[in-house]
Amino acid sequence: MTKKKDIELLRVTYLRGPNIWTYRPVIEAWLDIGELENFPSNKLPGLTERLTALLPSLVEHRCGVGEVGGFIERLRDGTYAGHILEHVVLELQNLAGMRTGFGKTRQTAEGSGIYKMAFRTRQEQVGRRALVLGRELLMAAIEDRPFDLPAAVAELTDMVESLCLGPSTNNIVDAATDRKIPHIRLTDGNLVQLGHGTRQRRIWTAETDNTSAIAEGIASDKDMTKDILKACGVPVPEGALVTSADAAWEEAQDIGLPVAVKPYDGNHGRGVSLNLSTEADVRAAYDIAVLRGGSESVIVEKFIVGDEHRLLVVGRKVVAASKGESLWVTGDGKMTVQELVDTQINTDPRRGTTEEFPLNIVEPKKSQEVQLDLQRQGLSPDSVPEAGRKVLIQLNGNVANDVTDLVHPAVAEMAALAARAVGLDIAGIDLVVQDVSQPLESQGGAIIEVNASPGLLAHLKPAAGGTPRNVGAAIVDQLFAPEADGRIPIVGVSGTRHTALIARLTAWQLQVSGRYVGVACEEGVYLNGRKIARGPLSEWESGQRLLLNKNVESAVFANGNRMILTEGFAYDRCTVGVVTDTAGCDKLGEFYIDAPEKMFNVLRTQVDVVLPDGVAVLNAGDAQVALMAELCDGSVIFYGVDEHVEGIVTHRAGGGRAVFLHADGFVLANGADTVAVLPASCLPNDEEECREAVLAALATGWALGLSPDLIAAALRTFEWNTRRAA
Repeated sequence: MTKKKDIELLRVTYLRGPNIWTYRPVIEAWLDIGELENFPSNKLPGLTERLTALLPSLVEHRCGVGEVGGFIERLRDGTYAGHILEHVVLELQNLAGMRTGFGKTRQTAEGSGIYKMAFRTRQEQVGRRALVLGRELLMAAIEDRPFDLPAAVAELTDMVESLCLGPSTNNIVDAATDRKIPHIRLTDGNLVQLGHGTRQRRIWTAETDNTSAIAEGIASDKDMTKDILKACGVPVPEGALVTSADAAWEEAQDIGLPVAVKPYDGNHGRGVSLNLSTEADVRAAYDIAVLRGGSESVIVEKFIVGDEHRLLVVGRKVVAASKGESLWVTGDGKMTVQELVDTQINTDPRRGTTEEFPLNIVEPKKSQEVQLDLQRQGLSPDSVPEAGRKVLIQLNGNVANDVTDLVHPAVAEMAALAARAVGLDIAGIDLVVQDVSQPLESQGGAIIEVNASPGLLAHLKPAAGGTPRNVGAAIVDQLFAPEADGRIPIVGVSGTRHTALIARLTAWQLQVSGRYVGVACEEGVYLNGRKIARGPLSEWESGQRLLLNKNVESAVFANGNRMILTEGFAYDRCTVGVVTDTAGCDKLGEFYIDAPEKMFNVLRTQVDVVLPDGVAVLNAGDAQVALMAELCDGSVIFYGVDEHVEGIVTHRAGGGRAVFLHADGFVLANGADTVAVLPASCLPNDEEECREAVLAALATGWALGLSPDLIAAALRTFEWNTRRAA
């Protein structure tokens, strides 16, 4: 027991898949609250006031009451330290920009002072740190001492920005989740798999597995891009590639002033100088383009009058459009240009230095492009403009005003043509036009760039009053057909009775049907019957291997009880969930699982994750397992050696399916009707002890839609001598 009025973290576990708490990853913390067990919040004078003073946003938590302020009401009525810590940790994550809401806290035994607390987190390291900081904050409130909340939130915010998915990628993942498409983060960055096995697709922010490397190469070469667009009839500004400042000035004169100068392989507007009308400006712009582009090859082209627009093309259509505007500051006779920019431009909440912000911070002292524009106005970043003078900082440098609904169909068609001409499935098309609601040709507009891996934030977070565009949904719709969910058939087997045998029998049925099948069980990991080296992997990691494999058409998992408690399932949902029994609690005492009723709560997780169109295959001979039928979102098939067991009789009476042993063999029954009888001779004499496992496997094959004839053929041809019962 800890000292009086203290909280000790006994054990902290990251459950990466569906678990006894919820479908999604959580951190489970075991807490010893010591003598705080005798001091609920209403017996700690002033705690509610001190805690809400340290963390005011707790007032938004609804808790069990269901209304804003519900948690504060619970504090005043009296609740325990574990429950309070749960809410503090969740709120710290929310303040850091990682929205979470799920949490539960349960006492392990009456009066023990030991609690299990689970809370949702989107990133393990962030969640673990939030737990430590949350404990420190709560103890500060209990002990009436200060706590530096801004510092804690800043630390967590930095972790969220560096460790979590970027906002653009997250928007795509959220859109996939809305369509029930599972996802797996493949790296610490923004490479994400959507779907499983053969039905998976992959994204890397705004790139997909359909994004051509050739197309990206073309897009990065502005001169080549212009040639291709021009050949396809897309209006582009007249221009040429030059390799010296002298050639740049000559070309500018041939084209006709004013001109624009840009690196031939640049992006994000770096090194681009616009509206140049003098030799000095053109030469200076050439030097800037060389410096920012890293090559002496520079493009000089006709300056197009109008506003810059960014049109996002996904597939063959424009899904979002933003308009740029020039950045100006107004002098006051006191502040320098840099100070004016900091106070008049950089205070915009949409500006920042990380991916979370759609607009960048403007730094005149670091930007040669800005300095060139200032120089042309007779100024520098340190100049102090007179009061009332308007100073141009950046031309068309603020592409964040949504104009999607204004785009003329002909303009959208031309942008989509530009993307197809280059070969990009997702492209950011930059064009300059005075009025985007009119065709380009009628006003001398032109497409100036085609960008691979375009930024999405300007469309997700437009300027004030603009309509956010769910571009992630458009990308997901481009990757998956309307009814597709990226899922392969997944079978999960849980319990202690012959789970590996059930898994391998099920996999063999699927193989006989012509599918490439992966199996993960305690015997090893198998791909189409071939055992592969597991390496030093956990059960969860072994299972993930199957879901990542692009050859796997179906996957079967035998899940150990310990894995459910320490890691969670390797899959989020399954087509068929099999539960064999609720035994094994004698081996899980360290988890406070010491009775069949508690094992019920562990193994019901397998049934909870069955898809609505899936099937739970349950052992009717185990009364606790039979009770799980009512928890299933899908349908249920009972199996059992004895056809007269209550669960099978009742289920068949209601028209349900069952598989059981009869004198004639293995019976597949639908209600009162016998669908098929598979001869018991399929089973070798020395395998009679595994009859229950065979029944479970036959029921699983039936649940997967396999025909009785195919199931019988698989049972006859299964290599019994090579298996080792689990």
